[in-house]
Amino acid sequence: MDAKEISLNEKEVKPVVDLLNEYLANYHIHYQKLRGCHWNIKGQNFFTLHVKFEELYTNAQLTIDEIAERVLTLGKPPHSRFADYIQESRIKEINTIGMADLDMVDAVLDDMSILIEIEREILDATAQAGDDGSNDMVNRFMQFKEKNTWMLRSFAGKK
Repeated sequence: MDAKEISLNEKEVKPVVDLLNEYLANYHIHYQKLRGCHWNIKGQNFFTLHVKFEELYTNAQLTIDEIAERVLTLGKPPHSRFADYIQESRIKEINTIGMADLDMVDAVLDDMSILIEIEREILDATAQAGDDGSNDMVNRFMQFKEKNTWMLRSFAGKK
């Protein structure tokens, strides 16, 4: 399959595919960070954050699959090696062992900010390419993160 089979111009959609692969790399690092936070949370916020981090990593896992499948729908292979994820990701790995609960929240918020930034870049590229399918998908993912950013900032007592 390639982009022209779904009425898209392959040359115009190439920037979308490249950004989606970068997005995929960032999401994988974010996903693993959420798992680490879930596994290593301690303290008085354990019950609240343990559940929240699980909700977020479960959502991230589904999101990763949709991103990869969209890249395939556009006729290209998605990144699938951790070496590529680490090299291409703007989000950096962290060690969550012994990390304070609100520091974990801050790390997740930082990731969400980067992901939203990438999502806005993708939305611009999809508009240029006339790729409404990718646009709708990414917009939905962005709305989820915007809402959860508000919730986590409220939880942490931030403005």
